[in-house]
Amino acid sequence: MSHHQAITVLGGGSFGTIIANIAAENGHQVRLWMRDAQQAEEVEKSRVNNRYMPDYPLLANVEACSDIGYAVADSHLIFMAVPSKAFRQVLQLIKPCIQPEAQVVSTTKGIESDSFKLMSQIMCEELPDHPIGVLSGPNLAKEVARRQLTATVIASNNPQVRAAVQRVLRRDYFRIYANNDMYGVELGGALKNIYAIATGMAAALGMGENTRSMLMTRSLAEMSRFAVCLGANPLTFIGLAGVGDLAVTCMSPLSRNYRVGHALGKGGSLAQIVEELGEVAEGVGTLQIVKHWATELGVYMPLVDGLYEVVFNQRSVQQVVQALMGGEQSSDVEFVLPRGN
Repeated sequence: MSHHQAITVLGGGSFGTIIANIAAENGHQVRLWMRDAQQAEEVEKSRVNNRYMPDYPLLANVEACSDIGYAVADSHLIFMAVPSKAFRQVLQLIKPCIQPEAQVVSTTKGIESDSFKLMSQIMCEELPDHPIGVLSGPNLAKEVARRQLTATVIASNNPQVRAAVQRVLRRDYFRIYANNDMYGVELGGALKNIYAIATGMAAALGMGENTRSMLMTRSLAEMSRFAVCLGANPLTFIGLAGVGDLAVTCMSPLSRNYRVGHALGKGGSLAQIVEELGEVAEGVGTLQIVKHWATELGVYMPLVDGLYEVVFNQRSVQQVVQALMGGEQSSDVEFVLPRGN
């Protein structure tokens, strides 16, 4: 690939907007696709995505558009920054239009609800001949927009994809590390959203730092246990896409999922909270999916079970906490000391 190239970002949410501008800072021509034609037109004229990233001017070499065929026509690197529920549909839309050698990278932190497929698995199904990768890490968009020092992970089995993403997105405030465990990186990004709801709820209920520390650490144990069952490498979870992303999502009020949990802890209804948020909080849907599949697979996930009861079955937090604290006391790190020993 040449140093400066055509880049496409599909999805005009907060992180898609950030990725588009970072690539543009490195001199690339970027097309930022938005499903809503009116929104795309407004962004193109005003040079600001007022709905998701106000006060973050877009560079001149970012072009907002709503024609998806035009957006991907001459691009050799495409970032998928759409919600998980629209991911497959958008891939199907671009399939007839993209360059044969185009690399496709997901930034979506979620799981397809009806199939329990990760975004990389959906890409393999819909674009089997294209090199793919996933980008995930502790990347709160508003902090990246302020150029606060941030790192992320590009995971791919293809070294050219890893190198291309590092080249296109690296800035002095944005560092990209490499990994080849796509499943682990994706699952870290998806699963941590569940636990951010739990920690937000705990904060709203006035629980202290000991509680938050326990929640985060046991969350990491559940995440890695579940991911290993699906073929991921447990070591991935000590990296940026695991403990790094979990920490920032569970500690920051900028996290959408944390805010959902905090509002639930204050007594709000889920429907009202999601409506007021105005953005997708992937953790709500992921909680339903993971609860179902953990039961199917026989994976021990007491925090998921407890949170599901609070969110969807209206059990009191106190009842769930009592059940959790009265449960089995087993090994701290089960990859060191197996469960039950």
